[in-house]
Amino acid sequence: MSDTQPSAAPAVTLTIAGSEATGGAGAQADLKTFQELDVYGIAALTCIVSFDPANEWQHRFVPVDQQVIADQLEAIQSCYPLHTVKLGMLGTPATIDTVAAALKSQAWDNVVLDPVLICKGQEPGAALDTDQALKATILPLATFVTPNHFEAESLSGISIESLDDLKEAARIIHRQSGAVVLAKGGVRIEGPDAVDVYFDGETLEVLSAPKVGEVAVSGAGCTLAAAITAELAKGATPLDAARTAKAFVTEGIRNRVPSNAPFDAVWQGGAGSTR
Repeated sequence: MSDTQPSAAPAVTLTIAGSEATGGAGAQADLKTFQELDVYGIAALTCIVSFDPANEWQHRFVPVDQQVIADQLEAIQSCYPLHTVKLGMLGTPATIDTVAAALKSQAWDNVVLDPVLICKGQEPGAALDTDQALKATILPLATFVTPNHFEAESLSGISIESLDDLKEAARIIHRQSGAVVLAKGGVRIEGPDAVDVYFDGETLEVLSAPKVGEVAVSGAGCTLAAAITAELAKGATPLDAARTAKAFVTEGIRNRVPSNAPFDAVWQGGAGSTR
């Protein structure tokens, strides 16, 4: 018999998200982030998104059947003792209901919501219905929410033009949801730095890093939220998780992957890159 003791099992982390065919965002980005940060990642797919090269790279959106989503979550939740989950694109009110039912079937330590409020592959009316369902049904379940500039405006109801506006939005979203908030200004707030605002009801901290270009990079939001999720799963405090995630995604943007599409993609291996 070997005297070697088995290594400690990694934290197990679930993402409930869409598949993004080019690999830059969605469940693909989440799983790569989880692996880089030493957690065991699992994905339940809610929809399939592919860009259309013949139509200015617009989104093509196909929802996964509700029973298939429910079956995935039943298998996952039966197989592993899960405490931490990240929610990405859900896509339809029906999917939101299915996912909410699964979440409510057990207790969670961490529910990280990346609130994808606009699904570009949907008709405007369907997108609005999804947005409203997400706010009413999913947001109250979240313990940590990571809205981007547009989502922070939508959730807070205010226009965000400055860092002070972003701080106020974070306070409003926390007051509405009770969740820890990381409101992302990214490249959309003027100035040399990409700024995000962390607020947990007591601590307000601006997370800042020099901008890497002036154009958003595909998968940055997914990767940031997934990195927060991974760090929380390993036992980090919410603020430390946000700090680590900010540094992780900054390196991923700096080492981004070029493509034939009109956008680059985050490389989750960027933190260890020698390029």
